[in-house]
Amino acid sequence: MIPKIVFLDTNTLGNDVVDQLEEFKKLGDVTFYDSTSPEEILTRVKDVSVIVTNKVVITKEIMLKCKHLQLVAITATGTNNVDLLAAKALNINVKNAVNYSSESVAQQTFAMLLSLVNGIYSYDQRVKSGQYSEESSFTWIGNSFSEIAGKRFGIIGLGNIGTRVAEIATAFGAEVVYYSTSGIARNERYKLVDKKELFSTSDIISIHSPLNVKTADFVGENEFNLMRKSSILINTGRGGIVNEPALANALNKGEIKGAAIDVFAIEPTPLDNPLLKINSPEKLLLSPHVAWASKEARKKLLEITYANIKEMKLN
Repeated sequence: MIPKIVFLDTNTLGNDVVDQLEEFKKLGDVTFYDSTSPEEILTRVKDVSVIVTNKVVITKEIMLKCKHLQLVAITATGTNNVDLLAAKALNINVKNAVNYSSESVAQQTFAMLLSLVNGIYSYDQRVKSGQYSEESSFTWIGNSFSEIAGKRFGIIGLGNIGTRVAEIATAFGAEVVYYSTSGIARNERYKLVDKKELFSTSDIISIHSPLNVKTADFVGENEFNLMRKSSILINTGRGGIVNEPALANALNKGEIKGAAIDVFAIEPTPLDNPLLKINSPEKLLLSPHVAWASKEARKKLLEITYANIKEMKLN
């Protein structure tokens, strides 16, 4: 019997990996869906051996009605969209993809940081608008920019991604410190500090921890009050770790200099998100949860997912 495999949300993987998706047909009878609404899930999965999902939620109720289900393969690191306790009780394997996006997220972290710190957009616009052509001087400094070298670079969560960011920050000449949300010391190369010290002494703070009960609203009003007025916050970790109204308020009141945010509490973020309405938009750089998604990272993600299914030896 040929195992049935269903992909529930291939649009999360991009349209430039189609050839790689075709490879999964070697593993069984595969059906691809661009997206799947909650009402469509059961109809699409009830007869399959493998569910492949990125963000579609697989509940206990769904799994109970899937008599042939052997594996839920998650095309992501986080497993919060699958009821893990129910899967274990029903003897259904759940496999995620780990450490596929470290380079991608680290690169986007610094792309956003450098764009914000160096004011790239304002300089680009100065030239393209023709204003630079009318200057009497060869240069236009504008609001100027600061170097990363010599700054204290605080990292929240020193896992695979956080460690890669730490290495790059060190190469820029920054002093790296970190806070461990688990309480476990991760790396002797960098100084472990408590939460108060990280927020009150860091010039740049970059978030790379998972979202869980310990980190939900981890950065809020109290933390922004601790931060320096010259400091910058970057979140390419998870939405919900930063309290968005508190961040908008901190930017509006000048409690911090700026922020770069790739992830949101609700995704796609609704139009009434206060971050879309701050008084000085140039203080804030936003991107649509894309830091993980370099082509190389998505290729590696699918390779890991392919291996996760293949090693199951489906029947």
